[in-house]
Amino acid sequence: MANLDEPLRKVLGDKTAKVLEKGLDLRTVGDLLHHYPRRYAHRGELTPLSGLQDGEHVTVMAEVVKVQGRTLSRSPGYVLEITVTDGTGELQLSFFGRKGSYRAEKELSPGTRGLFAGKISTYVPRSGRVRRQLTHPQYKVVEERAAEQAAQEWADEIIPIYPSTKGLDIETIGISTGTVLDQLRLPADPMPGALLGRRGLIGLREAYEGIHRPKSWDELGRARARLKWDEAFVVQIALAQRRLAAAALPATPRPPSFGGLLAEFDARLPFELTEGQRKVGDEIAADLAAEHPMHRLLQGDVGAGKTVVALRAMLQVVDGGGQAALLAPTEVLAQQHHRSIAGLLGDLAQAGQLGGAEHATRVALLTGSQGAKARKAALLEAASGGAGIVVGTHALLQETVQFADLGLVVVDEQHRFGVEQRDALREKVSGGRPHVLVMTATPIPRTVAMTVFGDLETSVLGQLPAGRSEIRTHVVPPERPAFLARTWERIREEAAQGRQIYIVCPRIGEREGDEGDVPEQEEERRSPLGIMELLPRLEELLAGLRIGVLHGKLHPDEKDAVMRRFTEGGLDVLLATTVIEVGVDVPNATVMVIMDADRFGVSQLHQLRGRVGRGSLHGLCLLVTDAEPGSRARERLDAVASTTDGFKLSRLDLEQRREGDVLGAAQAGRASSLRLLTLQRDEDVIRDAREEATALADADPDLADHPGLAAVLNALLDEDRAGFLEKA
Repeated sequence: MANLDEPLRKVLGDKTAKVLEKGLDLRTVGDLLHHYPRRYAHRGELTPLSGLQDGEHVTVMAEVVKVQGRTLSRSPGYVLEITVTDGTGELQLSFFGRKGSYRAEKELSPGTRGLFAGKISTYVPRSGRVRRQLTHPQYKVVEERAAEQAAQEWADEIIPIYPSTKGLDIETIGISTGTVLDQLRLPADPMPGALLGRRGLIGLREAYEGIHRPKSWDELGRARARLKWDEAFVVQIALAQRRLAAAALPATPRPPSFGGLLAEFDARLPFELTEGQRKVGDEIAADLAAEHPMHRLLQGDVGAGKTVVALRAMLQVVDGGGQAALLAPTEVLAQQHHRSIAGLLGDLAQAGQLGGAEHATRVALLTGSQGAKARKAALLEAASGGAGIVVGTHALLQETVQFADLGLVVVDEQHRFGVEQRDALREKVSGGRPHVLVMTATPIPRTVAMTVFGDLETSVLGQLPAGRSEIRTHVVPPERPAFLARTWERIREEAAQGRQIYIVCPRIGEREGDEGDVPEQEEERRSPLGIMELLPRLEELLAGLRIGVLHGKLHPDEKDAVMRRFTEGGLDVLLATTVIEVGVDVPNATVMVIMDADRFGVSQLHQLRGRVGRGSLHGLCLLVTDAEPGSRARERLDAVASTTDGFKLSRLDLEQRREGDVLGAAQAGRASSLRLLTLQRDEDVIRDAREEATALADADPDLADHPGLAAVLNALLDEDRAGFLEKA
């Protein structure tokens, strides 16, 4: 008998175990049993030979009439050709190579009846007569008297097809799995019996049998339901424990104060906060007032007003005697945030300066490219507490950066940062943890929020502020060349009215390290991949317009100068890479042209589109592509053009991505812990698992009364993954 931790070599022998370890990194019985079939074949109805169609997957019953082996001049050097008939027609079975044909040559002699399954192909031999064939078909020899019954049973059988790799055939995996199941010894089911009863789930042993050796489709469905549940539930238990642990940590309360910076800021706001901004603001204010650190995800569609919500939270912390740090992924975005926050605060950001307000603070900027003098001043502002708000890039994470009293960390576009980077800011607080607000402008489907961000409370801004204008989106396709010509005309028309335009390319260009000439087929492309390839054409097409170039390889001072010129209206057109994807706010910009739009993901396209329509002027987004109608790329672009609802698009984006490892193992190069569960289709399972896991963790935080479940959790959360959750 074998348990889940048993090495495969003890059950299968060294030879087979080595093949499975080398090919698929399967070392234990549990590894093999969790290597689930990727799909299942059904041999289906028997097909008469007279009705076979090329490319069809068929199962036929026929009698061998001729067996002939012949030597080939090319590799593999030998082919066994077996002709079979069912009386309505003939079919040739081909087995190439001595190894592949040995068993068939011995078992399929003339007069033998059998069932043969595979994909039909046709070929024309030297005789000129078209022949139908099956290459290396699956087959089963049947007795004459039981032929019909055997045929039906064989045709109805559900055949698991496993993910495999070169040098490892599917049959080896299937036989090995059967051997392991026959010897499997399981401890008590780790899932509480009452839970299984409430959710209508089968036992674990039955689930392993049903996933690997299903006798019916219903049995397979029950097995998948149980094993999906296990994947969802164990992750949710880990996250529930994480939430409980976070709630037990100390943090300095920063309750709202009256008559301070926040009150003064609110009184001066030139616009009304939306109902959503007020509601989310109240949630955050209550979290900041608690004695345990806030861990909140603030998500909202493009332009939903997250920056104002985050700034109000920062001001509440400053009113409470603390500091706030805003971590941005790029220098362009950090500089934009710094200008935006300073602009919104006005004299409230000029503490100690002539003209500064009575209740004022200072806003410091810290980036990696700053000169020594500016950097020294920013470091002093942070360490002394003179700056209540410090905006920065990765430079904020360096050991030399110290804070007087860091009370709140705001992480913008959190997906741009690694776990270790986010954790580094938390370590800059002595005697507790800072409150943490994670922001994303990429709407996140509920399933992802419950898993990837399952240890965070979630706030959603779904309402756009008043004054945000409509953005119309159109695809500029290859079959309508006049549309591209009209694109350049439209840019000229907008510029003539004093409005501004973004043109975005996937990369910088000039072949970026490639040597030699551009391939002929790319010379004819309507939309060059790079900025530097497009720039000469734009100077001709848009002669007379002021064009600026912005990309990541420019010196930071140059990037800032270009962005300032565009913001202040000194440029008509900004030709850029995705450095302007998030955070850049120029209300006068009305047109976004995205070249080679099929090279971008759905979320990226939605983010880029959100750079226009930010004021009272309507926005226009043009998606230039060479993708042909009917292709997946065109379907993706058509979907983006059909809606500006970021939450709808986020579900589409999730469907087109791999699940990834929700516990962070993907960062370490491991396989995903989600094998059956899919975030886009199993929302109900994830929701129910979260509910059950939260209740169980509240009642038994250390799983002392559930040792089996604790063991499963420990196996999933090895040292690295536990560290990921600790820092997440």
